[in-house]
Amino acid sequence: MAFVLFSLGSNAQRHRRIDAALSALHDAFGELLISRVFESHPVGFDSPCNFYNLVVGASCPWSVARLNRWCKQVERDNGRDHSAPKFSSRALDIDILCMDNLTGCIDGVTLPREEITYNAFVLRPLAESFGNYRHPATNERYQDLWQAFDADAQRLWPVAFEWQGKEISAPEPIEAVTFAPARIR
Repeated sequence: MAFVLFSLGSNAQRHRRIDAALSALHDAFGELLISRVFESHPVGFDSPCNFYNLVVGASCPWSVARLNRWCKQVERDNGRDHSAPKFSSRALDIDILCMDNLTGCIDGVTLPREEITYNAFVLRPLAESFGNYRHPATNERYQDLWQAFDADAQRLWPVAFEWQGKEISAPEPIEAVTFAPARIR
């Protein structure tokens, strides 16, 4: 059983799509560790709608190939058009950030995902909720990577979010860089 960190994002019917992705992950893998949800401006293109992004951890018994196929199917089931340009609005993104300590191109998937170190909407939720976990390629803690990151380059902010009748995200500022992820069984 591998521990997987996923990045979820949407800027089209954001709440409904993130809700659906969390439900699909929960149905497939059971217990989830869920970061706060962050809102951010699109990166690389203009859009009138901001994104919701978060990171989710789960234990997974599948191969990278099977997991990647499953993620793409959940995206399609939620309105994702995989033929759309790379930098465009998204109904839903579910990306495998890392799977245990795997590195390299495995079953056509590059692990760990490169955007971990250059997108605030991935790194900040990782740093807050999985801060003591280590980047598989560099062995640096996500908390340390975030502290060295130019946070002014990509503005994002936490938002309130409920899933399955539970508040999993709140916009209040926090004292430390760590934020205990919501544990949903």
